[in-house]
Amino acid sequence: MGEVIATRAAYGKALVEFGSQYPNLVVMDADLASATMTNTFAKAFPEKFFDLGIAEANMVGVAAGLATCGKLPFVNSFAMFSAGRAWEQVRNSLAYPHLNVKVVGSHGGLSVGEDGATHQCIEDFALMRAIPGMLVLCPCDGYEMHEAVKALLEYDGPAYMRLGRLAVETVTDTIPGYRFQLGKGATLRDGGDVTIIAVGMMVQEALKAAESLAGEGISARVIDMHTIKPLDTQLVLQAAQETGCIVTSEEANVLGGLGAAVCEYLSEAYPVPVIRHGVEDVFGRSGKAPQVLEAYGLTAAKIAEQAKRAIALKK
Repeated sequence: MGEVIATRAAYGKALVEFGSQYPNLVVMDADLASATMTNTFAKAFPEKFFDLGIAEANMVGVAAGLATCGKLPFVNSFAMFSAGRAWEQVRNSLAYPHLNVKVVGSHGGLSVGEDGATHQCIEDFALMRAIPGMLVLCPCDGYEMHEAVKALLEYDGPAYMRLGRLAVETVTDTIPGYRFQLGKGATLRDGGDVTIIAVGMMVQEALKAAESLAGEGISARVIDMHTIKPLDTQLVLQAAQETGCIVTSEEANVLGGLGAAVCEYLSEAYPVPVIRHGVEDVFGRSGKAPQVLEAYGLTAAKIAEQAKRAIALKK
């Protein structure tokens, strides 16, 4: 079993690791540093950390100014606030002039748990995908998060990255041939009957689902699509051609996110049955994270069920 660590914790560690290697790196937060884990960077590099208070839009504006002066800002808050409350500023102050600022949304999805619907951001993928020129990604585990931060430091342009609250098992560090690359998905398990394309913590559930399906004689391919935009259309096309049906899985609204991106592409390039697994266009509710995820069907069992539906549709 791999290391169990929340992607937000791995993110905080990565910032500290790379802090001295990138003199122009600055980290900004909106009074949530102990939750987003940027407090580790603040302790290591107090002169490069700025807490702007509960003023997310202002934080984005300050980041834009710093970027024009040659700094490399990583701005942080909960996904509900960095992708939601500050959306207009991200669009107009960062993306429109194509500034080199990274927007980070922690505590994304339903797994925020007890904080409830007001803080369970299930719309961030859709919101950020809609902005022209915006890179959108969501690493699935601690190792992938480390590699994503390293890649973002070298990427010149605006980007949005979602982090998770819950600790999850690290799975990518033991996959033979795995290499993180922005805009390129990773095949974690091969299969010929159905492809499961997952993002974030649903990758682990997809792998469990594939194992369960194997016990029933069903061969499921699992793709970790950490970058939602730009979508790795080459890998999606290959999966559609070789397996004939697809299930997408995300801890987000099925409207506008990973599933939508896959459907938009395949409807024009190579139509095959696609089942979108995620939050069915409803708000979340408060509860222990595992109970909430179970209530909304964000589980390996539900993915396996959807995989069987997809297979039936292609016959």
